[in-house]
Amino acid sequence: MGQAVPLPRTDVVRDPHLNQGTAFSAEARERLGLSGFLPPRIETLDEQAARALDMVRAQAGPIERYVYLSALQNENETLFYRVVVDNLAECLPLIYTPTVGQACLEWSRRYLAPRGLYLTPEHQGQVADILRRWPQRDIDIIVVTDGGRILGLGDLGANGMGIPIGKLALYTACAGVPPSRCLAVTLDVGTDTASLREDRFYLGRRVPRLAGEAYDSLVDEFVGAVRQVFPGAVLQFEDFNNANAFRLLVRYRDQLCCFNDDIQGTGAMGLAGLYAAGRMTGRTLAEERLLFLGAGEACLGIGSLVIKALQHAGVELAQARSQCLFVDSTGPVVASRRDLPPHKRVVAQDRAAQPDLVATIRDFRPTVLIGATGCGGLFTRAALEALAEVCPRPVVFALSNPTAKAECTAEQAYVWSAGRVIFASGSPFEPVTVAGVSHAPGQANNAYIFPGFGLGLIVSGARRASDEMFFAAASALAGQVSADDVAAGRIFPRQAQLRVVAQAVGAAVARVAYEQGVATQPRPDDLDAAVSQAMWQPRYAATV
Repeated sequence: MGQAVPLPRTDVVRDPHLNQGTAFSAEARERLGLSGFLPPRIETLDEQAARALDMVRAQAGPIERYVYLSALQNENETLFYRVVVDNLAECLPLIYTPTVGQACLEWSRRYLAPRGLYLTPEHQGQVADILRRWPQRDIDIIVVTDGGRILGLGDLGANGMGIPIGKLALYTACAGVPPSRCLAVTLDVGTDTASLREDRFYLGRRVPRLAGEAYDSLVDEFVGAVRQVFPGAVLQFEDFNNANAFRLLVRYRDQLCCFNDDIQGTGAMGLAGLYAAGRMTGRTLAEERLLFLGAGEACLGIGSLVIKALQHAGVELAQARSQCLFVDSTGPVVASRRDLPPHKRVVAQDRAAQPDLVATIRDFRPTVLIGATGCGGLFTRAALEALAEVCPRPVVFALSNPTAKAECTAEQAYVWSAGRVIFASGSPFEPVTVAGVSHAPGQANNAYIFPGFGLGLIVSGARRASDEMFFAAASALAGQVSADDVAAGRIFPRQAQLRVVAQAVGAAVARVAYEQGVATQPRPDDLDAAVSQAMWQPRYAATV
């Protein structure tokens, strides 16, 4: 019998952090025992990326492109991120909103490979041990969801894992956080969506959603385990429902470096949009009157940060609150209502409730209309015409995702306001021409904030995330809106600029961390350069 031949180092080929596929050099193939196991031609990363992008474009539709890119990510992360980073505007809508919504709906049916951690109540008492088993020891950012309110789609339970995976992909693509230092977590506490529990392919726990002390006990153990196992990591809460999101943020924000992107990230994104819109309207933030359709995490996040920003600028609290009126599914959030939870009660106005949106617009006379309801079409023609009557240059944010959930389309906003509106939406829309004038809608996406925000926290080693950091992030984002953007009516930069935006936001956040004395890393002489140098680039390592 002949001498046994060592098996190839398939562990390298199967590790997405290390795999180089057809780009392995001749020397590496020989050293790793891969000779003969790969096609003979040795490609460059750029050549691989060109073929991968061609394959993305060859897929039948967005969800098929998402699946192809997900498979590529699970096989070769460097190649995946080279494709995404070089084609941000094309790829971001595929790996995150709006396509990720459909991916979550189909998560169990299209399950590809394990990625991230699923923690359940059955894991209580061993959560820290499970975190220690994660193969990467140096974790910078953890995104966690309980699947309770996925985009505008509601309670998707374990299917919500697509959200933290997608958010972390944006951390790497936009802010250069190394993919090996990212961790996605889903707390599978069940689901109240009966159709999921009855779906024979559903991979989550087929029980009603955990609540009360049992729920809090699991989250407490998880947060404690994060502090113990990954003490320097930033923890981002994502897509928890309203009943939990606000109270969990209050509970943990002073225990570790954490934030809720749906509340605070959306708040900074919205504030940045208002700052940029002021360059077109000529109005300052103190002159705006904001009407919010929705009183959940997104609208309250924006409204609360606007109120704090006004206070920061010297406006009295009562006056700042009077400039923000919220409407929920029951009607205007006013002091006479007895059904308001604490997080709504603090923003309730002492005014009469009007019967519908049009009447509320005519009574409150807003300059800004913001919707984040998850209900498509709520900004009707009558409402937008009424808005244009009370304000000659109104601002409209239709933030709900995915596209079908948007409160109105870009075309509706521009046409029904005779082209006078400044419009941004959560999902992308094409430019609209009204009376011979082309209008470029902005995409009001948290991707402009959270990647750079997290990067700034990581670079500075911040112990806490403060309101002033979100103010700084909003100002930095608004500062990235160019004169050409303003001329086109766009109040957010082009998505192709997201890495530049993340660098600016990251430096602004880190600067505040040093100023407030919450940074744990030595302050570099050139903070902007340090943030830039910290951003990982998708390139193959010289040695594997």
